[in-house]
Amino acid sequence: MKLMRVGEPGHEKPAILDGKGKIRDLSGHVADIAGTAISSEGLAKIAALDPETLPELQPVRIGPCVAGTGKFICIGLNYSDHAAETGATVPPEPIIFMKATSAICGPNDDVVIPRGSVKTDWEVELGVVIGKTAKYVSEANALDYVAGYCLTNDVSERAFQAERSGQWTKGKSCDTFGPIGPWLVTKDEVADPQNLGMWLTVNGEKMQNGSSRTMVYGVRYLVSYLSQFMSLHPGDIISTGTPPGVGLGMKPPRYLKAGDVVELGIEGLGTQRQTFVADV
Repeated sequence: MKLMRVGEPGHEKPAILDGKGKIRDLSGHVADIAGTAISSEGLAKIAALDPETLPELQPVRIGPCVAGTGKFICIGLNYSDHAAETGATVPPEPIIFMKATSAICGPNDDVVIPRGSVKTDWEVELGVVIGKTAKYVSEANALDYVAGYCLTNDVSERAFQAERSGQWTKGKSCDTFGPIGPWLVTKDEVADPQNLGMWLTVNGEKMQNGSSRTMVYGVRYLVSYLSQFMSLHPGDIISTGTPPGVGLGMKPPRYLKAGDVVELGIEGLGTQRQTFVADV
């Protein structure tokens, strides 16, 4: 299933994409794409519905594909070819950092370049959405705790991230730096999360063209690994790293400016399109 949320910020309705690509209203059956609705039982109830019997929605805006996200966890340097382009070595254990949940926005919303930014960058990433509480789970059982997958853009301000001392979070958490969606694609529709093509363009120019095959630490491992340190809850998102082609890795480096348009996609998970605008 392809689940989504449609409407103006703060007023999104839960929805499902039917087999003909029409958006259908789920609000008569679930309160939101969140909590128990994305548990195995909740998803089974949605799957039992006939989408074509539900009211059709004409969206003005597609919102973030999941609500109630308590943690937006990111994994750094998780693609061997991306680590190489930035001059970094593959870490012996996953690098974990947080992106503030206030950064979350819709897949096609404008992204605001923060005041003082000189190095705003792009990163197409595979997002993993947790469906039930996970604590100390084994790698073998890790996917039992996953509701599905989504497309994320881990927008980053590299000067804030690496040149202002401290940790990476402040370069990752600016408002609108977390576009997610358009869909939460349930795991039954993703045969192998470690074999998905991914791409990103800036003003129509291909910058990233990779695959989740080159991920160092895969989805199963990451869910299990993170659950050893913290409980993962329904709606939590794990953004699993990016393939090569980011602005930081170019020679010379290249960064985003107001008016630039970024488009990105992952096989089976849809596409995003953002216009970057200055913070006034």
